[in-house]
Amino acid sequence: MGFDLLIKGGTVVDGSGAPSYQADVAVSGGKIVEIGRKLANGGAKRSIDADGMVVSPGFIDPHTHYDAQICWDPEVTPSSWHGITTVVMGNCGVGIAPCKPQTREVAAWDLVNVEAIPLDALKKGITWDWVSFPEYMDAAARRGSALNLGFLAPLTPFRHYVMGEASMERAATEDETAQVASLFRQAYDAGAFGFTTTLLKQHIGYQGRPLASRLASRQELAAYSHVLRERGSGVIEVALTQSPGAITAEECDSLDFLLTESGAKVTWLALLNRDDAPEACQDSLRLADPLIRRGGVPQVTCRPLTVQVNLRSPFIFGDWACWKPIFNQSVETQKELYGSAQFRDAVRQESRNPRIFSARWERLEIAEVGKPALKALEGRTVGEIAAERGKDLLDTFLDLAIEDDLAMVFSCALFNANEARIPELLKDPRTMLGLSDGGAHVDMLCDAGYATHFLGRWVRDAKIMSLERGVQRLTSEPARFFGIEKRGRLAPGMAADINVFDLDKIGCAPRNSKRNDLPGGGRRLVVESFGIRQTIVNGQVVRDNGSFTGSMAGQVIRAGSA
Repeated sequence: MGFDLLIKGGTVVDGSGAPSYQADVAVSGGKIVEIGRKLANGGAKRSIDADGMVVSPGFIDPHTHYDAQICWDPEVTPSSWHGITTVVMGNCGVGIAPCKPQTREVAAWDLVNVEAIPLDALKKGITWDWVSFPEYMDAAARRGSALNLGFLAPLTPFRHYVMGEASMERAATEDETAQVASLFRQAYDAGAFGFTTTLLKQHIGYQGRPLASRLASRQELAAYSHVLRERGSGVIEVALTQSPGAITAEECDSLDFLLTESGAKVTWLALLNRDDAPEACQDSLRLADPLIRRGGVPQVTCRPLTVQVNLRSPFIFGDWACWKPIFNQSVETQKELYGSAQFRDAVRQESRNPRIFSARWERLEIAEVGKPALKALEGRTVGEIAAERGKDLLDTFLDLAIEDDLAMVFSCALFNANEARIPELLKDPRTMLGLSDGGAHVDMLCDAGYATHFLGRWVRDAKIMSLERGVQRLTSEPARFFGIEKRGRLAPGMAADINVFDLDKIGCAPRNSKRNDLPGGGRRLVVESFGIRQTIVNGQVVRDNGSFTGSMAGQVIRAGSA
């Protein structure tokens, strides 16, 4: 019997952590049917010569925000460029389903403020061919995708669907809580893998008000967790730590509560190394270790977290109370606020407390300007310019932005700036590798290339772990966490999600590049990949030698049948 696809002579790294070996991999009907030495071609419809290549499972990204982008980008870029074959979205408690037609603006603004996705792109790109969450998943299945799509149910739109504007003002009543819990049951019946929420103060939504999921009471969260306990399956994702990398006793209590009430696994954000507190991550691992042993898995990333920010959409200041009135205002209003002595005094007062951004204004580098007359400032730091002007650092930062009508883009390494501290988190078996944020913060950063960067920088070059262990970190580990049973490993009967890559070349570009390919020509940052020869999804080649084949082989993967 002939195969649909035969991958010949590669080094098979099967995702289990077991030693690699030379073998052929045969695929038929979207599944792996045989792995062995020198399998007979037998009239295979396509044969791939993988001599000298690594053949691995497709990579699974546990933390993305492609909820809107899948409406206009079936290729799911740039994740698909980097060997990702399955993305999990709906994270951090924010999303666009369920959603009534009259409240679409609220859902869109939540994505603008939390995930820094341009409003114009959302208005022009979201198809809105759903109301309920199951309808949203079905619409994704009808639309088609190059990659497999896994869905978590974000708490914010569920609360807003039931409570309306009150969801941004107060906790739910007992009756409202029961209604939200019922909607979660429907989502799980449709195949959602669990629910997500956030406790972070910088997560603000429509009109600069708290994101609705932040206002859920303990009684609510218990009720929503009990739905998972009743089912005996599912997971929770929570943006947990107010100060990245440093978990507090109060946050440990919140994690303990979710684990206890749900009986489910909980992945929490995030462990990121900080210059101002170099031991924070290791202290957090020690403090949270009993909860990690019960299934409270922290996520880590393998790259320095360098962001670009402009004061039109000042996401990194979302946890500053004085910055709240800035959001969702016109440019002229924002410039007036930024220029006021009252605002600047308030910023100085708040900068005394630890934040996502540590108020090191001098480190901000001008990455891009809007006005040609200011072009010479690109590449220079606020510290350098302040010294030249003889002015205060904060005043210089705000003045520069105002001079460029808020078009100026600043760059800053927020976390993991000291790369020497990254390996200890990557090697720690208590952590899960992820945090790509694919589809989000598109004008600030792009970490969707984390998988290729990890294999090139840390596995091949730095040799912090074996190739077999590195592939396991990207494949079977996230699959096991979410209960995606038929993916993440190469074995007969498993879904044929496969990468063929050149270990000598695999990696991602060191810097993000700009594209104006969002709906309406909007700008986003992407990162190029190297070394991925073929990416195969459900037995079909979707990426071949760096090009999209047009295949829509991806599936909406549903919990219980994954």
